[in-house]
Amino acid sequence: MAPMNRPLAGIKVVEVSMWAFVPAAGAVLADMGADVVKIEPPAGDPMRWLTYQGIAPGAGGFTFLWDIFNRGKRSITMDLNVEGATEVLHRLLEDADVFLVSLLPSARRKLKIDIEEVTGRHPRLIYAVGSGQGAFGPEADKGGYDSLSFWARGGVASAVTPDGSPHVLQQPTGAFGDSISGAILAGGVAAALAQRAMTGKVSVVDASLLGTSMWVMQTGIVGATVAGVNELPKLSRDIVPNPLVNSYRTADGRFIALCMLQSQRYWPGFCEAAGRPELITDPRFDTDENRTANLKACVAMLDELFATRTLAEWERILSSQEGQWNIVQQAGELARDPQAVANRFIQEVVYGDGRAIKMVSTPLQFDRQALDAHPAPELGAHNDQVLAEVGYLEEQILNLKMAGIIF
Repeated sequence: MAPMNRPLAGIKVVEVSMWAFVPAAGAVLADMGADVVKIEPPAGDPMRWLTYQGIAPGAGGFTFLWDIFNRGKRSITMDLNVEGATEVLHRLLEDADVFLVSLLPSARRKLKIDIEEVTGRHPRLIYAVGSGQGAFGPEADKGGYDSLSFWARGGVASAVTPDGSPHVLQQPTGAFGDSISGAILAGGVAAALAQRAMTGKVSVVDASLLGTSMWVMQTGIVGATVAGVNELPKLSRDIVPNPLVNSYRTADGRFIALCMLQSQRYWPGFCEAAGRPELITDPRFDTDENRTANLKACVAMLDELFATRTLAEWERILSSQEGQWNIVQQAGELARDPQAVANRFIQEVVYGDGRAIKMVSTPLQFDRQALDAHPAPELGAHNDQVLAEVGYLEEQILNLKMAGIIF
């Protein structure tokens, strides 16, 4: 039944999490074929009702933030604070492989579902936690959002904000750090599953927003530590070591990014293709050393040069030389990018009720196939189905609803 691009088919994950970080990990695992059962509070994951950049819940038939981070899951609504609910959760965990959770340690202790309680009853279960600042230290019991723990505290915001700016730059898109951190957590879960299969050892897996931000900032962190400073010098367009590693505006207001790291190798071919062969021997720009010595003049000259032609013209010109370059694309263009389409980095997820939405594929492929994404669930859509699978009879399910445990 399971196609080759569902490597985690047969794995069951029980997820108790909200917002984006840990749900993103669950979405990756679901795309890889795991059966992810998401337990939501009666009101649902708050992400279901979040307005993002003026896009209200239900716009176009979707609350897209909810859908992208919860695709392929099954939803069961349960009030874990009601007496008896924890026993229902343990019943769901009896045949599960992974417990994926974002609750704070204090909440897990209150509900008696912290690591010791859960793994003590389910010794084969991989316990996976996503946190703001990590499992130890004075802020281990403090929550976190990616705009705070990842973007601000993790050094990313400061690194991308120009010196002298009156404000700190915002993340480029919603759940930016959550998406990266969720992928890291999903990778840890997959590794723990492999370890259990090969050795029988069962692990607790931890990932955090702060730890992930430090991973993506590691060249800045290590470099600053080696240099004995808080932050490495920030480069600007006219303070770069190589003018062929920069971005330039075209005549029609678009940008092209150059990344010709071997400047001396590519400078002659670039100048020929751009119709400026005299620049090859211009004493200001003819060597790496001279281009660096006359950096501002070189960048200003390239600014003027790129401003003389449109993006389409520069695409033709740059395609005729060997140096590396690319278009600075906008987010909406990527859904139509021929390379993205050819590799199925974007896919249409059909809900079967007349609705369909384009989603970005999990950035892993198996046997040269993209991982299929599936619709996100309606709130509590699988209550009866999931409970029946772990042995609850119809009357027992009704009693759980009457007791306020299941909604």
